[in-house]
Amino acid sequence: MTTRAATLVARTSSVGETQDLAAALADLAQAGDLVVLAGDLGAGKTAFVQGFSRGLGVTEPVTSPTFTLAQQYAGRLTVHHLDVYRLDQLGEVAELGLSELLDDGGVVLIEWGDAILPVLPNDYLEVRLTFTAGPQSADDDRRILLRPVGERWLRRQVSLLHAVAPWAEAPADRPEGTPPAGGAPC
Repeated sequence: MTTRAATLVARTSSVGETQDLAAALADLAQAGDLVVLAGDLGAGKTAFVQGFSRGLGVTEPVTSPTFTLAQQYAGRLTVHHLDVYRLDQLGEVAELGLSELLDDGGVVLIEWGDAILPVLPNDYLEVRLTFTAGPQSADDDRRILLRPVGERWLRRQVSLLHAVAPWAEAPADRPEGTPPAGGAPC
């Protein structure tokens, strides 16, 4: 059975802010973590991985592995950056060696990971990046939904809440400054 926690909502208004939010989340990363990135083309998945990698001490440039499918970077934890956009069938995921990557003491971030959820372990952090629409939204405005799935990330839900606090979006149905249900104020 999959355990799910409440979805956290954040907003960023630049690539740099998206990277900063990801770097803050990287402080919580542990060996064997899986982060599933979802969102439209250009929504900021690679920018998120760049910030997350920076937060783990990666100093080399992080680029999208769209054509290579996988890249690896050395930091506090090894960062395995996968892009499954070009995979035609779920069976091709096995060829990526995901189980081995999760067992090697690093962290795995998968762009377009929502496309392969049926073959992923039931323990991950889903990061869904979307463009913010509206008359006052700029081109770089993003809404980022963070959904912990499984025990590993559920145990860090309070830490996730604190890490995301500078970018947190207050729900419209609660007055500013009041805590969300079951949590502390953002």
